[in-house]
Amino acid sequence: MHHLKGLINMVFKTFDELIAKQKGHPTMARMAVAAAGDEHTVEAALMARREGIAHPILVGSKAAIDRALAHLGEHVADEDIFDVPDPAESARYAVGLVRQGKADFLMKGKLDTSVLLKAVVNKEEGLGKGGVMSHFTAFECSGYHKLIVPVDGGMVTYPSLEQKKCIIENTVGALRTMGYDMPKVGVLACVEKLNPKMPETVDGDALKQMNQRGEISGCIVEGPISYDCAMSKEIADFKGYQSPCAGDCDVLLAPNIHAGNIMGKMLTVTCGAKMAGFIVGAKCPIVMTSRGSSAQEKYLSIVISAAAAR
Repeated sequence: MHHLKGLINMVFKTFDELIAKQKGHPTMARMAVAAAGDEHTVEAALMARREGIAHPILVGSKAAIDRALAHLGEHVADEDIFDVPDPAESARYAVGLVRQGKADFLMKGKLDTSVLLKAVVNKEEGLGKGGVMSHFTAFECSGYHKLIVPVDGGMVTYPSLEQKKCIIENTVGALRTMGYDMPKVGVLACVEKLNPKMPETVDGDALKQMNQRGEISGCIVEGPISYDCAMSKEIADFKGYQSPCAGDCDVLLAPNIHAGNIMGKMLTVTCGAKMAGFIVGAKCPIVMTSRGSSAQEKYLSIVISAAAAR
């Protein structure tokens, strides 16, 4: 059984609360930006500097960086600009800054995700830890009382049971660094009962058992659990579903990348949720927003990565 007495679970209701916490930190986390000539990325990085969230170190074509800075009417000290025009080389250089302890986390600029990840997973010079890397995404939506983290909609396609365990550990580890004491994890399926004909429910039950045996620690895992019971205590009560996670999940573990991706896009596109995301499972957080990401999403992703880099 889960022992909950005496636990005070720190949670963030909104991104503004997270921003306020980061602004109050005595030092700014240092962020190495690979291929930093992209104006939207530079703008988000400088907004984070202006707000006291992160100190940007720009790696890329100095000519492109200077053009972006001139257009934005901003200035970055020469010692924080490294002229490395080739995208693959800039990725390796930015990764090297983290390895050398000169930066706390990494951000993708104007280069392909695969190019940056190749530098990250390089066995000799990268930032891999030998385990699973997954995508951490947090959403602020009006229909829920705190930030919700559906995973994984961006990295692991069809996770095995062991990979699902790793995704939970990655996600919970990041949340605990941010200040959460005991994140609540719901392993999603379309029903709340174990059904041998539904592998998603079998995995959900297995992950819950692992948590209760102490094999997954620092969190409370419930599974299988339906989305409505995970997000609404009223619906869970109506269904007679008892769980400390009912209506109070921090993390929603999707059965596969499609479910995770659709869930995230429904929250943003249809429900108007704000979103932030980064890759977790490497030696530092990696801000990896898509080309279509808004300046706000890039900025919030820097905020949450800076918090997880602590």
